[in-house]
Amino acid sequence: MRRFLTTFALVILAGFLTLLPLRAEELWKTLPAPQALPPASDSGDVPINGITVHYAIWGDGSPLILLHGGLGNMEYFGGQIPELAKQYRVIAMDSRGHGQSTRNADPYSYGLMAKDVIGLMDHLKIDKASIVGWSDGGIIGLDIAMNYPDRLDRLFAFGANTNVAGLKPNIDKDPTFSKYIENAGKDYERLSKTPKDYNDFVGAISQMWATQPDYKPEQLAKITAPVAIADGEHDEAIRQEHDVEMAKAIPGAKLVILPNVSHFAMLQDPKLFNQAVLEFLK
Repeated sequence: MRRFLTTFALVILAGFLTLLPLRAEELWKTLPAPQALPPASDSGDVPINGITVHYAIWGDGSPLILLHGGLGNMEYFGGQIPELAKQYRVIAMDSRGHGQSTRNADPYSYGLMAKDVIGLMDHLKIDKASIVGWSDGGIIGLDIAMNYPDRLDRLFAFGANTNVAGLKPNIDKDPTFSKYIENAGKDYERLSKTPKDYNDFVGAISQMWATQPDYKPEQLAKITAPVAIADGEHDEAIRQEHDVEMAKAIPGAKLVILPNVSHFAMLQDPKLFNQAVLEFLK
């Protein structure tokens, strides 16, 4: 009987060990909830470019601005802020129409949202900052790198694209991305000052996504700040060939592909994401 139990236990253990690599490999298929934001040292709502921008600040040191992705909000950096704030003065903001920031009738564009970031920097009296941008936030960072070069120190652009050809088809059909869109609707209702306007908001920003960004190689070639073009190995939205194209087009850019994660790497493996960011920033 004891021999049978020992053999049975070994079989169970072997089966468990066999499952471990599979679970690691499939981390990129998960969508963990964002970690809770720590208490901010400062926060507020600032009138900028005809809207109200919501922001929060943590830590001390050189300024580091976090820009979230489309349909998201600053809460998606809950797994990053405690670690980054140990070394930097971290400023997170909700893009126009996202989170607790408002929007107006102005058509969405990455140039307009980049102007919002500069407006917040002016309000906070920040002459120059590094930026960590995820998805749309990375694109906004690239726009700043091209059009406001004297305001940018370094840029870590994760899951960004420079033209619509860099996107994979049928992104919204991917189950992980579909779940993100569903969660974003709930977040919008919880955070927005216009909680019933989610469909109108999505319609407005979708008009931008249909044609933007559309940055030309000659524009990217003028970027002077150090840039990391980063992505997850299994990004549901961005073609990895496009990551390579972007890194080649930007002088001196570093290409960073994080293993076993997707477009939502900062949620799936915060430690890995944070290590990549801090390694680049230093």
